[in-house]
Amino acid sequence: MEYVTRIVIIGGGPGGYEAALVAAQLGAEVTVVDCDGLGGASVLTDCVPSKTLIATAEVMTTFDSSYEELGIIVADDTPHIDQPARVVGVDLGKVNRRVKRLALAQSHDITASVTRAGARVLRGRGRLEGMQGLDGSRKVVVRAADGSEETLVADAVLIATGGHPRELADAQPDGERILNWTQVYDLDELPEELIVVGSGVTGAEFAGAYQALGSRVTLVSSRDRVLPGEDPDAAAVLEDVFRRRGMNVMARSRAASAKRVGDRVEVTLADGRVITGSHCLMAVGAIPNSDGMGLEEAGVKVQESGHIWTDKVSRTTAPGVYAAGDVTGIFALASVAAMQGRIAMYHFLGDAVAPLNLKTVSSNVFTDPEIATVGYSQSDVDGGVIDARVVKLPLLRNPRAKMQGIRDGFVKIFCRPGTGIVVGGVVVAPRASELIHPISLAVDNNLTVEQIAKAFTVYPSLSGSIAEVARQLHTRKSTGEG
Repeated sequence: MEYVTRIVIIGGGPGGYEAALVAAQLGAEVTVVDCDGLGGASVLTDCVPSKTLIATAEVMTTFDSSYEELGIIVADDTPHIDQPARVVGVDLGKVNRRVKRLALAQSHDITASVTRAGARVLRGRGRLEGMQGLDGSRKVVVRAADGSEETLVADAVLIATGGHPRELADAQPDGERILNWTQVYDLDELPEELIVVGSGVTGAEFAGAYQALGSRVTLVSSRDRVLPGEDPDAAAVLEDVFRRRGMNVMARSRAASAKRVGDRVEVTLADGRVITGSHCLMAVGAIPNSDGMGLEEAGVKVQESGHIWTDKVSRTTAPGVYAAGDVTGIFALASVAAMQGRIAMYHFLGDAVAPLNLKTVSSNVFTDPEIATVGYSQSDVDGGVIDARVVKLPLLRNPRAKMQGIRDGFVKIFCRPGTGIVVGGVVVAPRASELIHPISLAVDNNLTVEQIAKAFTVYPSLSGSIAEVARQLHTRKSTGEG
């Protein structure tokens, strides 16, 4: 009788369901243990919902900021020009119902794909039981919502349990006025005055979105600028746009507490200042879902932060146990989680595999304008991590940008001196998430600026700026400048 490899995957997010598809295609017997619905937080409460909300905000921003310049006339009964009034409005209840509907539909599609591939989906919470058996197997105990338990035996286990919003002891979300990012989709009415605590990617995305939808937004940042982990030139552009559109950006202001006072929220800062609003969104990071899973007892090394240590093929310190996604703390991106999960299965099942290379990962901040990055960064160049030449070209000089009324943004490319090999790039523009792809291809395939410069681009197009930056880098290389 032919032996079938048994795989148990704990967690149904991108790391888990992508791993399940690979393992099933390679002939393994796969069980996915999940408690919330396949797709995980990425599909149900994070990436898919937030980007759907942002899509509505993006339409609002584009219309509000460009309709007059582009010559569009709106006939309506808005008040006199001296009075504050928006040309278009939003029904947040309708928007959020659409958000939830799309998220559930995506989750159902993923479940159908996984089951169609031959994997079993088991609803419940999984935990490792003890050390590896003498035959190399692992035991996973699954506890269902009704308290019943089932023990699974696996040749390999993948942990892909994700994370959950971090909460401050003195700023506990109540789901009505003080919210975390999983709770905003229950709002039926647009917050009149929204305080966003946290200026990382999540905070910046929601602050920009609600500002576009019509809220008066205050963004509380404990750092010198918004998006402290992103390209400084890109962050400066976005902060300038935020302020220009009326957002109150409070830099170097750490929130100490948030409390409800009737139908208002008071946020007290570390220096004693108090700001008030109708709602408060806490976006102060995430905590990995690694507690209560029997990890240490199973020989899995867990870092002080709660993240699971993994190597570049997703192995943990315990034989036969792999991990993927936000629970590893590598990169909180769905694409990285999916790649980690696929790599784990390829590795364990003996298929060809390339180790995870974070310097080829492209990422995007879904603000307006968007900020997309790939490869080595400005901080890597400034810090001496890599020797590279840099050219940055403002979009203001791009003919398509002028036609569309785009004023903010740029294209920046990093290349190696001498060879001209592209090692990184930044795009700040509408739909930067789409424009970064040619630079990602260049980074992943060690293409040179000369090769990019010689490729045809459509005229006029925003992508023409990518080719123009490459031409400038190639020219400077040829003349010895840069």
